[in-house]
Amino acid sequence: MAARPTIADLRALKGKRQLSMLYVETPEEARAAAAAGIDMLSIIDPLWTPAMREAAGRCFVQVGLLYGTLCTYEEYLRAAHRAMQTGGDCVYCAASLSIVKGLADEGIPVVGHVGLVPSKATWTGGFKAVGKTAESAEAVWRAVQALEAAGAFAAELEVVPDRVAAEITRRTGLILLGMGAGAGADAQYLFAEDVLGCTRGHRPRHAKRYRDFAAEYARLQAERIAAFAEFRTDVASGAYPAPEHVVPIPDAEFEAFLARLDR
Repeated sequence: MAARPTIADLRALKGKRQLSMLYVETPEEARAAAAAGIDMLSIIDPLWTPAMREAAGRCFVQVGLLYGTLCTYEEYLRAAHRAMQTGGDCVYCAASLSIVKGLADEGIPVVGHVGLVPSKATWTGGFKAVGKTAESAEAVWRAVQALEAAGAFAAELEVVPDRVAAEITRRTGLILLGMGAGAGADAQYLFAEDVLGCTRGHRPRHAKRYRDFAAEYARLQAERIAAFAEFRTDVASGAYPAPEHVVPIPDAEFEAFLARLDR
């Protein structure tokens, strides 16, 4: 298998082609993404295991360090080292600039987050687009500059107007991983559950469904219930177990066994 991309490889692609990126949660999803040629995967720390690394193949993997579960710099540092030792290619960190800088100073590749940051959405008005005014757009730009100064090599750029995202992407050395940020970002990033049609309830504007797994899962659940009900009916009627489901014993041996019991 060809070697998976490095930070240097991704930087060399900036401005040349867009990267594809998926958030995945299972080895099956990771394996499918690798087989499909997806460039980058995002996998959160609790799900990041050697099995996931193997499933991800040559995909470049961003390991998400959980904001709020980790608090201190030392907790982030230990978690980041564990993630890298398990084969991660970088870590996602939504913590303070001082923690981002600390990780970067240790040589750990760090991805920050700007625009709509779910864990901090209250500061930008909730779960809605950011950067729709000149003032707000400039704030996104300043956040990108701050991350770059802190030593991050990339940032998720979430739900920002496409023209704003394109201009910021052009002006920064960071690799900007766009989620709902238009075609001008360096990567297009979606959740596998949205791509597969598993999402229930609200689906973000930027999400695109390529399959309807929800309907397939519903069909399979109906089949599961039906199979279980047929099994219960067979047990009640005596149809299960049938002769082909039991272990036979020669008559002579069974008679000898009964004799031993009665001895």
